[in-house]
Amino acid sequence: MNPIYERPRDGRKAGTVKATVTVRPARAEDGAAVLAIRNHAIEHSTALWTETPQTPAEGALWLAAHLERGSAFVAEAGGEVVGFAVYGPWRQYDGYRHTVENSVYVREGRHGLGVGSALMAVLVGAAREAGHHVMIAGIESGNEASARLHERFGFRVVGVIPEVGTKFGRWLDLTLMRLAL
Repeated sequence: MNPIYERPRDGRKAGTVKATVTVRPARAEDGAAVLAIRNHAIEHSTALWTETPQTPAEGALWLAAHLERGSAFVAEAGGEVVGFAVYGPWRQYDGYRHTVENSVYVREGRHGLGVGSALMAVLVGAAREAGHHVMIAGIESGNEASARLHERFGFRVVGVIPEVGTKFGRWLDLTLMRLAL
């Protein structure tokens, strides 16, 4: 089975322009929209390596940890949340305290419109301003769109770990990308 990633629909009209996107710090009231995007990725892609959707309570706790750190952002277009991005600790030991891992997700039907790029620009800038040294991206190796997005922002592949995860009945490889902040 191939990984499932959202792509712009082939039927998109020629000349369609990128959406006007505003990126802002996330708030607790964005929780339902963020949860819906996360759960869609859980249910329909190999971007998140779990098959168990989050409950509203689990989603609220997850978002609250990022809000407390100031490391969660949402993208709005037309008055609705169309994507989110977060960064958090890469590992829990003190020696890794200057390294963070990122996540960027765009709502179904909004891919290819510049939402991911807008989120990534703000996320990388915020991590730099917070004094972090390195940002890591762990990407399922078949997710070429995510790898290209990260490359546009200067991330470089530092390794591939074969068959370290499983989902949808198949083994998944993990590509690690790194950006010096």
